[in-house]
Amino acid sequence: MRPFTQVDVFTAEPYRGNPVAVVHDADGLTDAQMAAFARWTNLSETTFLLRPTDPAAADYRLRIFTPGGELPFAGHPTLGSCHAWLAAGGRPARGGTIVQECGVGPVVLRRGAGGLQFAAPEPREDAPVDAATLDRVLAALALPADAVVDHRLLDNGPRWHVLLLDSADRVLGLRPDWAAIEGVDVGVVGPHAEGGETAFEVRGFAPGMGLTEDPVTGSLNASIGQWLIRTGRAPERYVAAQGTALGRAGRVHVERDADGTVWVGGDTVTCIEGTVRD
Repeated sequence: MRPFTQVDVFTAEPYRGNPVAVVHDADGLTDAQMAAFARWTNLSETTFLLRPTDPAAADYRLRIFTPGGELPFAGHPTLGSCHAWLAAGGRPARGGTIVQECGVGPVVLRRGAGGLQFAAPEPREDAPVDAATLDRVLAALALPADAVVDHRLLDNGPRWHVLLLDSADRVLGLRPDWAAIEGVDVGVVGPHAEGGETAFEVRGFAPGMGLTEDPVTGSLNASIGQWLIRTGRAPERYVAAQGTALGRAGRVHVERDADGTVWVGGDTVTCIEGTVRD
């Protein structure tokens, strides 16, 4: 038996964000056991907290699984797992920051005004979406080409084909053809009218990860934030909404600090605590 926590991420209200299943003290579990448990929870991500490879370099090690396989990094599991680690008595070795070891290397977290925040990893790929893939995505989303302001292939662990659309309403109106989009993970973002609670509406379609639509996606918002702030399309601090189309109310806080690091965060709340069997 191992301790287990299920945390709702990017919300302060239980059951309105994106849940992550967290298995504590997971050292000794095999890859096959982790993958099987992730398929069983059938959540967008299930994580496993382990001892760090080098305790001097990280506070804990995290492995992240979707129903379709393992990810080197993902945002909402990073925040939810850090919440669970702290709630279980984890003590950061570096005072105000927590260092997570995962597939992309060390990820730094901190407590911020909008809740826990992680430092967005530098993109491993940053280029325009190729023409053939763009045509396929436009067809799958039934989008006219003139609705797309810009597009980018952004990889920070998950590999997102991101479209900047002309409005939040356009984002919310999408009805994807899942068969046509199979194997291509797509993010879409569009601006809300000025003066509202949130600056952008985001949606993430991830059939390649064993999902259709992800409720609230930290890795996607990290890539979007780096891109839009860098290109002057977003202010250096903003809040994005995600999950609206699924009846959720995710709120993602994005900000760039004076050193140029983009931080992504939000509220986290424990919904389930208990134990699980190996």
